[in-house]
Amino acid sequence: MILGAVRARAAQSFMVLVLAGLLTTAAVAAPWYGLTVASRVAAADVAVAPAAQRVLSTRMQGTISGNARAGLDEFGRSVTGTLVIPGATALLGAVRPMVYRPDTTSAASSAVPVAYRDDFCRHVRLSGSCPSAAGQAAISGDAAKRLKLKAGDPIPVRQSPGSPQLPLTVTAIYQIDDPSSAYWANPEFRAQASLDPIFTALATFDAPQLATPVFAADIDVPEPLLRGDNGYDLRSVVNAAKPDLLGDGIAITDPTRDLQRQVRDDRTAVLAGLLIALGQVLLLGWIALGLAGRATLPARRDDVGLLKLRGNTRGDTLRLTSGQHLPPLAAGVLAGLPVGFLAGWLLGGGLPVRSELWLALLGTLGAALVVLLVAMLVLVLVDAAMLRLPIVTLLRRASTKRRGRAADVLDLILIALAVAAVYQARSGDNPTGLGVVASVLTALAIALVLARVLRSVTAWAGGLAVHQGRLRAGLAAVQVSRQPAADRVFVLVATAVAMLALGAGSLAAADQDRSARAGVELGADRVLTVGAGSTTQFLAAVRRADPDGRTAMAVLVDLNSNPPILAVDSSRLASVARWRTEFGPVAALPAAVAEGTPADPLPLITGARLELRLTNGRPLPALVSVTLQQEKDGSTVEAKFDNIPRGEHTVTAAVPACATAPGCRFVRFQLATPITETGKPTPGPIVIEGLRQLGPDREIFGAAQLGDVKRWFTDISGVSLELSTAGGKLSMTAPDAGTQAAGDRVYAAEMPRPLPVVLAGPPPKEWRYDDAASPRFGAGDNPVSVVADVPVLPALGTGGMMVDLDAARRTAADANLVGAFQVWLAPDAPDTIVARLREAGLTVTADHTIAQREEQLAAQGGVAAARFGLLTVVIALLLAAGAVGITAAADRDSYASQLRALRVQGLSEPSAVAAGYLGTAALVVAGLVAGLLAATLAVPITDLTAPPFGDGWRVVPPPGPLGPAALGLAALAAAATLAVTGVLAARPLARKVRSEPRGRR
Repeated sequence: MILGAVRARAAQSFMVLVLAGLLTTAAVAAPWYGLTVASRVAAADVAVAPAAQRVLSTRMQGTISGNARAGLDEFGRSVTGTLVIPGATALLGAVRPMVYRPDTTSAASSAVPVAYRDDFCRHVRLSGSCPSAAGQAAISGDAAKRLKLKAGDPIPVRQSPGSPQLPLTVTAIYQIDDPSSAYWANPEFRAQASLDPIFTALATFDAPQLATPVFAADIDVPEPLLRGDNGYDLRSVVNAAKPDLLGDGIAITDPTRDLQRQVRDDRTAVLAGLLIALGQVLLLGWIALGLAGRATLPARRDDVGLLKLRGNTRGDTLRLTSGQHLPPLAAGVLAGLPVGFLAGWLLGGGLPVRSELWLALLGTLGAALVVLLVAMLVLVLVDAAMLRLPIVTLLRRASTKRRGRAADVLDLILIALAVAAVYQARSGDNPTGLGVVASVLTALAIALVLARVLRSVTAWAGGLAVHQGRLRAGLAAVQVSRQPAADRVFVLVATAVAMLALGAGSLAAADQDRSARAGVELGADRVLTVGAGSTTQFLAAVRRADPDGRTAMAVLVDLNSNPPILAVDSSRLASVARWRTEFGPVAALPAAVAEGTPADPLPLITGARLELRLTNGRPLPALVSVTLQQEKDGSTVEAKFDNIPRGEHTVTAAVPACATAPGCRFVRFQLATPITETGKPTPGPIVIEGLRQLGPDREIFGAAQLGDVKRWFTDISGVSLELSTAGGKLSMTAPDAGTQAAGDRVYAAEMPRPLPVVLAGPPPKEWRYDDAASPRFGAGDNPVSVVADVPVLPALGTGGMMVDLDAARRTAADANLVGAFQVWLAPDAPDTIVARLREAGLTVTADHTIAQREEQLAAQGGVAAARFGLLTVVIALLLAAGAVGITAAADRDSYASQLRALRVQGLSEPSAVAAGYLGTAALVVAGLVAGLLAATLAVPITDLTAPPFGDGWRVVPPPGPLGPAALGLAALAAAATLAVTGVLAARPLARKVRSEPRGRR
């Protein structure tokens, strides 16, 4: 009986098979896609994390009794025996703080570590031979320069300034290959004091001076363990081992916690996103199956009535009728298994890691079983409703009432859920609970309300159209109003279309949001991190590599300042930076700098000697120093004019470094003031009357510059010199500072004072009473002036200040600015720019682009889940199309008989055929329009924006999810899918209508 019923209702059974296959496809794709993407997301987190976050470090105060190798190996076995990390090995080392002092009695001492590290010579560039025997050592290039040591020289290292010297000899000069690698993650083996560590052979530690080193063992955790593959929990392993390690006197540092938290959050985001998307499509699919069962009830009512007439029990009747659903459901599940696997494989771009394949297989079987059981349960519940009907009602041809009270109660519950979801969605930045599906529930609620309107409007419009003689439109409207499941199919179609529009729009908005974030974080399309000897050298090198100023801009980022500082070559800002309106007017900073810069700046000093004209008004000989800065490399050049007797004099001093192009800029005068027997500073002024260079001869400044009070300023802190610019001369007199610090410097004001800045966010608490200043521009707190308040700044976000790099370095005088050197490149920067920067003396250490950052952001968990969400909304649309088809097929015979009867009464064949098509078309079009309307209304109701980033980043306003392009593409895709379904569903009806001859009146 069951197979016969299936064959008798082949069209309906085929649609049930299709619906079950679609549900199984979504359910089976989820574990394959989820496990694959979760592992890939975790791998992306690990890849971008600093090496220091991937290394577990252990240390112990050791004691060596004549055999350093044995002691270090024993320590290593203790660590690896307690802290078992599969696939990892411990990198061992030893370090002992020492003192560098050439002479035990008079020379100054400097702290320096002496260290041993496994595989040291493989991770450095050596000039000389690798230390391999006791007493051999390698020193860094910086230490060699500062200590003036070379290969073969002894290194005077001691435990303390007065202790015996450790016999060490330089055999090599080292440069670290990759300071950011995991090998150098342990700070014990980096510069902790004024000098870089001295690396030696382990046998050197047999010496008594090194008998109490710190043993260190570093474990670079393998990527699969950091990803948490197969449920591995690194944190639990470390926590379990920590008590035993501490009991052995071994301290452990676990910097992987932040990385593990990020991996866990991203894996959770993937799982949550998949479950939400899958739950929505499964719910819609089971509703579609319920509609399919309800739509085919009239065809099974005769079977139930006859079975009850024959005396079958309710259980037997339910088993026989519901058994008709099992073959198509089982066939659909079997068909969906390979399709779901392929969908998960293709969408995920691969398969899960090998250790998690069994989880994917288990998830596949579980998902298929859940789909089958719940689908069967839904259809059985639909059939069970018939068993309560009497036999007379079951065998009656007239249809029962269309709606019951239960349907109205269900509608009210769904609308109440939508209201609660909207409240939760608008209650915080990150929706929780029902808030995560607020947009879909809102669209569903809107569709339910519109379905009520649809019933009333189609009934009224159908009667009016028939009364006016428009039979085609009237019959189509009447069909929609009288179909028992038309309102539910309408809701299903509208919800599916709204989900498609919102899903596609969210993905498009997420792309825009990632691009915006990458632009804010980097500041330009491409950013190079470079190394340079000084700020001056850095700025000069960039300008030399790009003399036109259109493709490269020098940038210094100081995140440790309060507020953080972004120093840019502002004249190039508009050409190079990826500017946004949130950053404020791009011309604000360069305009302020240009306005305050002197019209006639001091010329560069390009001669080899300086000539200074001055009057010493003191009773003692004077010492005046002139500090210059070489504009090529930022090196400080000092000219000292010593033992200048009382009276008017012209003195000279050699500055050979300034003869090298481009020359030197004047920085300051410095005045030495001896204290007299009375405890007071030497009285009297030093009057500067002029400064010129010799060979070639040229005036640097004369009366016009010396007499301009705006060109000169004194020390920022302490009691400064007393200045006078009367008579075109600069007079400097030492003050009586008492117990306070006495100033001795006078600077040339080459740039606006206070320094103009663009400020993002609230000013620091220290800026009280408009006393805005920063200690990062030279000695003391240099005053700044806010020329623009903006909500966001590139590279800094919502808090910080932007200054002109050249103005900042000139304000800092001969001090070097602190921060990371970056070169921002314009989109059209030539490929040769990197080579030109290297030729100019810069070392490129990192290269980042907007595209790379967008790719990193796209690997986050929420974005990965959104891609699966798009698959589920496409399946939801196909489910809605299937519901349209099965509803049309179930009502086909009844409606065909009605149209045939109307043809006998004179209805033309074209009108009858058109009415057959228009009934389904009206339902499809109404559902499509309602879905687009529901999606459009859901966005402002739920305050929906682009999906939030996993780390909560919200620096610039996120874009809305329904742009015209996304809405248009969703409308086209939904219209095409539903149109094809509608035509295929109505074609058999049209054939039935055409097959009957037209009757006579």
